[in-house]
Amino acid sequence: MDVAGGAGEERKYALTSDEEESDFWGFADEARGLFILSEDGLRQVELLGCSPQGTLLTCLDHLGGRRAAAGSAHLAFLDAEGVEMGSYFVSNVTATAAGPSQRREGLLDVTVRLWCEELLPGSAWVWDAVRTGQLNRKGLWHSLDAEGRKAWLSVALWSRQYQRRERPKDAAPGRVFTLDGRQVVDADSFYCALGEAINGPGGYFGWNLAAVDDCLGGGFGVRPPFTLEWQNSGIARSRLANQARGRDTGAFFEVLLEIFADHDIDVLLR
Repeated sequence: MDVAGGAGEERKYALTSDEEESDFWGFADEARGLFILSEDGLRQVELLGCSPQGTLLTCLDHLGGRRAAAGSAHLAFLDAEGVEMGSYFVSNVTATAAGPSQRREGLLDVTVRLWCEELLPGSAWVWDAVRTGQLNRKGLWHSLDAEGRKAWLSVALWSRQYQRRERPKDAAPGRVFTLDGRQVVDADSFYCALGEAINGPGGYFGWNLAAVDDCLGGGFGVRPPFTLEWQNSGIARSRLANQARGRDTGAFFEVLLEIFADHDIDVLLR
């Protein structure tokens, strides 16, 4: 989606019906509360500087009633040019309040409740870094805690096509990629390091073992065979001990090497 226009620099979000692509629900400058879960799992989101259209606009005439429920939609995150960086499926979108916005004349501040499993707490700043071009050097994830690493990986996953838009084709087979094991303290930190090694800062190359297996099938930055030079692998191996995930009951490290071997990846343990 490219929605660049008169006020594209202000618009950070766009909503479109999941049922009918032509049913565009409008833009919003901000989405306060988007990354905060309530006790019932729903989120109360204030769409600040909103220009409601379509079904969402119709719902505003029925606040407090059953017809205020808009249904399901795709919530797109936009860059400074109005280009979609990634989108999430949101369901049970219901308008609960609306009023004139102080951000810009003619806009509204619309409050909705919605459900979204994939929007992880802690990922707002990562999206901002993608949007502002600050995701431009390796290692920005090193200081994150366990929750932060999961959030980092979620943004890497949902923004992967946008981040690779200037190099959409896989790198040629035979490349050598270097992964530093010093920052690998658990499975998620390994996925952060692997994605960065192959696709650069904020890069994605799986966020569980099954996803790594899928990525090795091509279409995610490189197509096998290639070489992975794993520096400080002994440090990583001791930390990854017994981190089994899904496809095997063995230690995480051994299962990982098995997956690489299945795809003819030459792993050099340094």
